[in-house]
Amino acid sequence: MYALTHCTIYTGFEELHHSAVLIEGDRILDVIPQADISPTCPQINLQGHLLTAGFIDLQLNGCGGVMFNDDISLETVEIMHRTNLRSGTTSFLPTLITAPDEDMLKAIAVGQDCRRHYPYNVLGIHLEGPYLNPTRKGIHNGAYIRPPDASMVAKIAQAGGDAVRLLTLAPECVEPSVIRKLADRGVIVSAGHSEASYEQGRAGFAAGVAMVTHLFNAMTPWLGRSPGLVGATLGDRNVYAGIIADGQHVHFGSLELVQRILQDRLILVTDATPPVGTDLTSFQIGGQEVFYRDGKCISADGTLGGSALTLIEAVRNCVQHLDLPLAEALRMASLYPARLLGMDSELGVIAPSAIANLTVINQALEVVGVVDQGHWLAGVS
Repeated sequence: MYALTHCTIYTGFEELHHSAVLIEGDRILDVIPQADISPTCPQINLQGHLLTAGFIDLQLNGCGGVMFNDDISLETVEIMHRTNLRSGTTSFLPTLITAPDEDMLKAIAVGQDCRRHYPYNVLGIHLEGPYLNPTRKGIHNGAYIRPPDASMVAKIAQAGGDAVRLLTLAPECVEPSVIRKLADRGVIVSAGHSEASYEQGRAGFAAGVAMVTHLFNAMTPWLGRSPGLVGATLGDRNVYAGIIADGQHVHFGSLELVQRILQDRLILVTDATPPVGTDLTSFQIGGQEVFYRDGKCISADGTLGGSALTLIEAVRNCVQHLDLPLAEALRMASLYPARLLGMDSELGVIAPSAIANLTVINQALEVVGVVDQGHWLAGVS
């Protein structure tokens, strides 16, 4: 057992001063007044820094020079995890974009393996595609976009939400019965890469779609006479939305507006790719070369190809460009994704019995340390 002391604690619900977090094994034992710590308990002095629940990224294609699609393996996921820790992300969903069935099955197997080895770091996988609308494919390889196959859907459903935590599809291209089958097996179905009308979006939500993937990007826009999928999302009282807060994918003015509307159902995601944590200037995605220049990942024809964003940068952008309270920006990267996943009793919060996945940031909102399943790692940045 040890105690984290001399910090401001953002529990997910309140801001605490003069308190300490007691950690035993991989769990938070308690949150107590600092003055009540036993003199025999080892302490780690956080020197006035800020302590928050570790970040959770629901859409992570790659980082640290690797891409999940390129090498679907436990080793790739481990590299992604080590890279994530440097920017405060302690849990994530390795994301496989549109791919053949054999790659999807391999990713599911890797996801199951990861859950055995790292149950609170890798929370399952995100299958982004292939059941998308080809008119909104973005950087995805159109050769692999296809309608759902009953046999493959059955295999995904059999793996269930523990292995396939999230699946992005275009609701207008998938029968409601398929959406219901996946949702009933614990797979969180998200609408994305979609040409859905407002009415089709609402029908998808009714069938079991619980989230929208990278809101505004690769979907029908919000127009006065045709609200589209964006309008359907903003008009729903239950659906969550992920958003890429890098200033490239979405204008900060749009981000500010949807945050006011969705509030605790807006989740920060990165859609990150191999350049994160490296000096790479180009990489392959969806069969195309993507160039990383001036903070933007873009193909030769001008299509955005993921991002080089980290969640601490997304949090910082929300504070600096939206003037959001830091506590709310932190919740968008921790508590709200945990709540969508149904894991908010163990992740996304600082509370007794929660997993000790924690992030330490300084006043400049830079990551200076993490606790990874109870293990203190200083100076990860």
